[in-house]
Amino acid sequence: MKIQRVDIKLKEEIDFYKVEEPISYTLENYLIKQEELVLIEPQSLHAKNKPCKSNKCNKRFAHNSHLIKHQITPFVEKQYVCKNTNKAGKNSYQFSKCDKNFSQNDMLVEHQRIHTGEKAYQCTQCYKAFSRRGNIIKHKRTHTGEKPYQCNQCGKGFSQKGNLTKHEKTHTGDKPYQCSQCDKAFSQNSHILRHQKTHTGEKPYQCNQCEKSFPHRGDVIEHQRTHTGEKPYQCSQCYKAFSHRGNLIKHKRTHTGEKPYQCNQCGMGFSQNGNLTKHKRTHTGEKPYQCNQCGKGFSQKCSLTNHERTHTREKTYQCSQCDKAFSHICDLKEHQKTHTGEKPYQCSQCDKAFLHKGDLIEHQRTHTGEKPFQCSQCYKAFSQKGNLIQHNRTHTGEKSYQCSQCYKAFSHKGNLIKHNRTHTGEKP
Repeated sequence: MKIQRVDIKLKEEIDFYKVEEPISYTLENYLIKQEELVLIEPQSLHAKNKPCKSNKCNKRFAHNSHLIKHQITPFVEKQYVCKNTNKAGKNSYQFSKCDKNFSQNDMLVEHQRIHTGEKAYQCTQCYKAFSRRGNIIKHKRTHTGEKPYQCNQCGKGFSQKGNLTKHEKTHTGDKPYQCSQCDKAFSQNSHILRHQKTHTGEKPYQCNQCEKSFPHRGDVIEHQRTHTGEKPYQCSQCYKAFSHRGNLIKHKRTHTGEKPYQCNQCGMGFSQNGNLTKHKRTHTGEKPYQCNQCGKGFSQKCSLTNHERTHTREKTYQCSQCDKAFSHICDLKEHQKTHTGEKPYQCSQCDKAFLHKGDLIEHQRTHTGEKPFQCSQCYKAFSQKGNLIQHNRTHTGEKSYQCSQCYKAFSHKGNLIKHNRTHTGEKP
């Protein structure tokens, strides 16, 4: 009879032997039948694939010892009951609070931290703590940027295997999860569960500080950082920290220059989807934000907010040098540069410097010839947004600039200034 020795380690060292005839091994209260193990010759252990295959579930392993441990694990879970509950078995681990069973003591110890709140694993960079070793390994990738899981189709990398699995469904278009109320379909079960709360209005997650409720657990976790000031997501290049992971992803594009969102009309790229949405309104002329007092429409919410202050004339931000007041803090900061003479925005091609970032962006178009602002009626393009606005008035006939003396109206501010000189007699 040919015998091959295979060693494995559990709580104590146990020797197993492969024999040509099927036999059974006894280890305390559970059995492993020889026909349930498929062992291989030693020279195959160095193969790249996983040649050790279980006859029970077809799972494959690279080493004999891994296969044997896999085969005995289900028996341990079923045969041994935790000593904490005074049932039976000295080698089983069961936690009395939730009756969950484990085959190994270290698995029980990790599980117990869910109940005790203990967080034994701490990140050395941001000091965030975790109850499980696997979670800190995943977390560290937010600092290192490591993405070990790569999509075979597009090459995109992911820090977690689960995220890769979800991403791969975007290539297949598979959406097996369908909402029973609105027939909307989703590629992931978690997405349909989130969506269904929009129908029920359910908000089961409540902030313990301000009692605000949220439909999703992730939302309340992010919200709580507004109370704690915690910023667990840090840029590995400039060390700037963020409270939300999405903000870190957006920030990193300022270093890489990545612009994944592209306009399908003019090809202009953007680092954020929201900026692309705003840009598209320059093509469509859409103005979804409307002033309640005068009815004027705006393409951006911040523009509406700024406009509304023209009705109240509220100017809460005052310059400490000349006492000039402004309704917006950004306007005050821009104004203060007129006192210092600071011109922080410099052109990389001709070294010309500018007071405002927007002026630099407009200037750079004189080098590139870029004209991102296009008329939706005649498709004429312009390098500056203001020029497009003026041009649009040739189509609408709008004359926004009116003389205060004779009430004659003009479509351009410059024409009004020239006209005013006919009243004042001023000669430029």
